[in-house]
Amino acid sequence: MPKADGNKDRDRGEERPTSSLVAEIARIIRLEKGLTQEALGKLIGYTGSAVSALETGAQPVSDAMLERLEDGLGDRRGIFEAARKYILMEKYPVRFRHFSQLEAKAYSISSYETHVVDGLFQTEDYARALIGGGYPPVPQAKAEELVEARMARKALFDRDPMAMIELILDESVLLRPFGSWEIHRGQLRSLVEDAQRDNVMVQVLPLARGLKGSYAGDRGSMKLVETKDHDHVVYMEVEDESILVSNRSKVSRLSQRYAKIRAQALSPDESLGLIERLAGERK
Repeated sequence: MPKADGNKDRDRGEERPTSSLVAEIARIIRLEKGLTQEALGKLIGYTGSAVSALETGAQPVSDAMLERLEDGLGDRRGIFEAARKYILMEKYPVRFRHFSQLEAKAYSISSYETHVVDGLFQTEDYARALIGGGYPPVPQAKAEELVEARMARKALFDRDPMAMIELILDESVLLRPFGSWEIHRGQLRSLVEDAQRDNVMVQVLPLARGLKGSYAGDRGSMKLVETKDHDHVVYMEVEDESILVSNRSKVSRLSQRYAKIRAQALSPDESLGLIERLAGERK
């Protein structure tokens, strides 16, 4: 059971021990096979300069390169394949790394988002526009790493055993574009497709909900997770700080608030219709 109530993790640099270890292993195996950097690059479909950048740490290894290294140097030992999940974790912000492990193995995830589409549901273009437009600015290479890592999270949709995934979006999220209106429409169309998966439910909390005298969504975003061991935790992020709540009484209170938000949201069918209209797919 996670014990992280109130802990707030700050990004403390870009230490990447797994990336460094993989680079060293690749270099050792390359030398054992008598390959130059140029020869290895040709073998795996990269330039010699790219191999050099890997070995010197100038460029972190990508998921695609790990696949090629497994084919070119792995000799069916699975070394580079096994490293993929650890390399991926290093690409996440420090504050998100522990939660990413919980998310990947979760039995169920229920999210409420107030400002942007949940990262699990983001399209590549939407994620790139969102990450690239944030402050302080992120170097392009780092931004692409974050996009790649975010897209990898989508494996949860098709995981076996199936995870149940629920998303409640404040209606303002559906009206807030990033990058361009075409990117925004593409994101809405992607939400429509995801909402029709058997293991996914998407709802929208209407902008006018506050006019009814009761609005439960004013405290901000949160994720409720049922772990593979059927424990329950809540994850929240505020201004680059993360909080993982595991205290049962606190989780219970937050779960009750989430249940109220769900009750105040449009039904899944009504929500799907609204998203389709905003995407231009229904009049």
